[in-house]
Amino acid sequence: MREKLSGRFGFLMVAAGCAVGLGNVWRFPFVVGQNGGAAFVAVYLFFLAILGFPLLAAELAVGRGSKRGIGRALAKLSRPGVKGFWRAAGTVIFAGNFVLMIYYTDVAGWLAKYAFGYLAGTHVATPGDAHGAFAALLADKPLCMGWMLFSVLAATAVCFAGVAKGVERVTKALMVSLLALLVFLAAKALSLPGAAEGVKFYLYPDWARFFAHPWRAMMEAMGQAFFTLSLGIGCMTIFGSYIGKKNSLAKESAWIIAIDTVVALLSGLVIFPACYSCGVEPSCGPGLIFAVLPEVFARMDGGRFWGFCFFLFLDFAALTTIIAVFECLIGGMRDEVRTRRMKKDPRRPVAVCVGAAVALASVPCVLFDGVLDIEDFAVSQLWLPIGALLQSIFVASPFGWGWMKFLAEANAGDGFKLPRFLRFHMAVAIPVLVIAVLAAGLVAK
Repeated sequence: MREKLSGRFGFLMVAAGCAVGLGNVWRFPFVVGQNGGAAFVAVYLFFLAILGFPLLAAELAVGRGSKRGIGRALAKLSRPGVKGFWRAAGTVIFAGNFVLMIYYTDVAGWLAKYAFGYLAGTHVATPGDAHGAFAALLADKPLCMGWMLFSVLAATAVCFAGVAKGVERVTKALMVSLLALLVFLAAKALSLPGAAEGVKFYLYPDWARFFAHPWRAMMEAMGQAFFTLSLGIGCMTIFGSYIGKKNSLAKESAWIIAIDTVVALLSGLVIFPACYSCGVEPSCGPGLIFAVLPEVFARMDGGRFWGFCFFLFLDFAALTTIIAVFECLIGGMRDEVRTRRMKKDPRRPVAVCVGAAVALASVPCVLFDGVLDIEDFAVSQLWLPIGALLQSIFVASPFGWGWMKFLAEANAGDGFKLPRFLRFHMAVAIPVLVIAVLAAGLVAK
């Protein structure tokens, strides 16, 4: 019998925890500030509605309709004659989760190291040393290896305990703590002298700044709307397979997107007021987290405490994503090895095997410079858009599941429904937008 999440709140926390990740913190605030503040946010929310929302509903519907992970779900729901194609497509999409984990666990290890460093007082806390401290961490391969293994072991242990007792219980605690820490940090940042200038840069609707580079701003808004929900690798499919039909999936998707967006917006209210108050220039990417913000904490009264809170928040955000993706890998592999004759649930041996495989495959990322960037490019610029393209075709085309079957599954339960006329949008408009995201990423690279 398939495991289930114990309730709706648990499902929302687990699904939102999958979506909430480092992209909410080290990319979203910067591209908002760079591209016109609230003007960019308005365009981002538009793309979130027309791109992220229907694709999220599609992934959840595929999981709930099949009661399988993405590896087997597409083949189970497709019509005879094309099951082989969709079986192969599901396997390719599923593999993206593994590639994501073999570098994401490395970054999560850095976050854990910084959080514990601030807590213990061993992390550098003098202005001007932040870049050097981060470079020293990257050069210490055994230390990075140890913290990567810590992240893998933590996620494996949580998933080993089961869906409700492990994944749901721990993720609920992490998400509630994450949201509380974020509000706490935002309140502190907004109270700093000069914080208003950071808020103005971040959220003032500056259309002139937006239209200074309109194509770049549009592509970044569309790309962020797409990538923020981790759509395209089928991770949400496994959580759709663990829920019943009490609520429509449009309703559930809207709640997940709302939580993800609140976290992203609040992250900017931490970063920009703090940076402007301390006279530090914000940047984008890992440099923001590991080189710029430690510089802020070094110049701030009580910086050790605030640094610990911030990196603890970030580590929680990373762990919720890692636990969710581990569960996707474990749930998918259980679908592969479980048979009707099998009396004992293979979850625990599968969890151990997945943890060991991720740890082993993560070693090159730790040891060799440049591997992380290659893997990040492969997932974010190739796997995610190609997987989303395949899934949009699957739900909207008779070659896959078929529109009416998808609609019946997505609209089952209480809450607002997806309209029939959305089919053209799913079959034509979304593939065009996804191809644009794919092309823009390749050209930028």
